[in-house]
Amino acid sequence: MRAVTMGPRRAGAMFVAPFLALFLLLFLAPLGYAAYLSLFQHRLIGGTVFVGLDNYLKAVTDPVFLRGIARVATFFVIQVPVMLVLALVFALALDSGLLRLARVVRLGIFVPYAVPSVVAALMWGYLYGPDYGPFAQLGRLLRLPAPDFLGGSWLLGSLANVVTWEFVGYNMIILYAALRTISPDLYEAAAVDGAGAWRIAWSVKLPALRPALVLTLLFSVIGSFQLFNEPKLLQPLAPSVIDSGYTANLYAYSLAFTGQQVNYAATVSFLLGLVIVAVSYGFLLASNRRRAV
Repeated sequence: MRAVTMGPRRAGAMFVAPFLALFLLLFLAPLGYAAYLSLFQHRLIGGTVFVGLDNYLKAVTDPVFLRGIARVATFFVIQVPVMLVLALVFALALDSGLLRLARVVRLGIFVPYAVPSVVAALMWGYLYGPDYGPFAQLGRLLRLPAPDFLGGSWLLGSLANVVTWEFVGYNMIILYAALRTISPDLYEAAAVDGAGAWRIAWSVKLPALRPALVLTLLFSVIGSFQLFNEPKLLQPLAPSVIDSGYTANLYAYSLAFTGQQVNYAATVSFLLGLVIVAVSYGFLLASNRRRAV
């Protein structure tokens, strides 16, 4: 029998086809359906009617949605620099070869990322607890006022601490892997020129890490604006601070599953996605311009 051969183009299409099918079914189709829903509105009289862009005009002037966007933007400005600086320091320390028990340290820093975010939020909720948490108990033992980690002025920082604890190890692994790809010839050339360890880290390693830093920062933009699990799970502990619109993602969830406003929830979700795309594109554009200069 004559063997059937497959050309490289057809073989490539066969390999890509499963991904394209899943991408279409699990991403593009839900996205298109959400865009479709956002163009309608359910009314008590008349049922579901087509309203065009009315939902979008309402959302861009909705104070709850705008406050949620502003809050996650503030969260991004506070949390992401701290997280990436810690990840960078740990990656450089591991790459230096001077750290004892480097494998144990690397595993210890990465383990929090393996903990599901739900479990992490519940664990930190226990630690933050004003009545039964260890910090509160220690304060009562020392006859000091217990820190109000779930209060209005502390809560955003408390959430930032949880997310930082979760994702420092993930970003460290990305940066550490990028460091391991740097050619040893660059280090040798810098050493011949008289550069010390600090000078090599500043002039050789950090410039080579720029693409990896851009990648981690881009992931952080997406994650920060989609903040949901941590405030949702801590909401029962701080109901007076974390309301249904504390973040934009939480607001969309509350509209859909509590307020039964599916069409408006789709609008808010779609707008949030557009905000994330705009911020990510702006960041990439600024990074490319800086690299060109």
